[in-house]
Amino acid sequence: MVLEPATYTLMALLVVGLAVYPKRRLVLAVVLGAAIATNITRIWPYLEMAPEEVEMVADADPAKCFTVLSANVKMENPRHQALIAQVESFDPDVLFLTETDTIWVNALRPLLDRYPQVRTHPQSNTFGKVFASRLPLIETDVIERPNEDTPTFTAVLKVGDGNLVEFIGLHPKAPLPGQDTNKRDQSIMNASDEGEGELAGGIVMGDFNDVPWSRTTTAFREKGGWLDPRIGRGTYATFPSWTLPIGWPLDQIMVKDNVGVRSFQVLPDNGSDHRATYAEFCAN
Repeated sequence: MVLEPATYTLMALLVVGLAVYPKRRLVLAVVLGAAIATNITRIWPYLEMAPEEVEMVADADPAKCFTVLSANVKMENPRHQALIAQVESFDPDVLFLTETDTIWVNALRPLLDRYPQVRTHPQSNTFGKVFASRLPLIETDVIERPNEDTPTFTAVLKVGDGNLVEFIGLHPKAPLPGQDTNKRDQSIMNASDEGEGELAGGIVMGDFNDVPWSRTTTAFREKGGWLDPRIGRGTYATFPSWTLPIGWPLDQIMVKDNVGVRSFQVLPDNGSDHRATYAEFCAN
């Protein structure tokens, strides 16, 4: 079962306590059982036996469907070609990459030249972004709010015969030891209701540095009316890329309003510490 990092630590300490303090085994066992029950309750929607929140689109006009690949490349990762090969293999209509600095942007240039619409925002602090699209773009923006440190990328895509779909790309700051999660939580919540207006719907993807069943990401979904296709299908862990059976789903895929999901998946290792996510969406 995929739990939060703090939960692993707590349960490990409780297990050690059971061995070290035999006279308190009953108390420790009760606490361990309560911790397990609490986390099963929180994770329950992301287990395969739970009800599905999003019904997959079976019949849709191909002209209204498009694919998106989102990946955290890991800025220090020198295996540029592995990521490029994966993108070439899946050939998405829309590409969203995070942790891209100038070195990454230069390495990606031959790939990006194949897309008519490209926006780059390289940064040396791991919060750079790259966006490329075959779909026409009505507008794009890199939103840098005070006290957040991490820009949010937005774009309005023109799909099919004129459906306008908002794309929101996130990569909030990861909480560090000894620091609270306020900046990360603020970045996530501020993006929850982007995309309001005369749009067919919206898509949000990216590395949230947060699991989908957390209080913050749950509040994000509820505030903005976002739907998660993983609910009722599994956790789809993405980090760390080499230990997925006990990893965490930090990279999110969500939709709202008249945007449906035809398929989605977590991709094989591409050299980063995160696995990329790939999905096909349809504007209804």
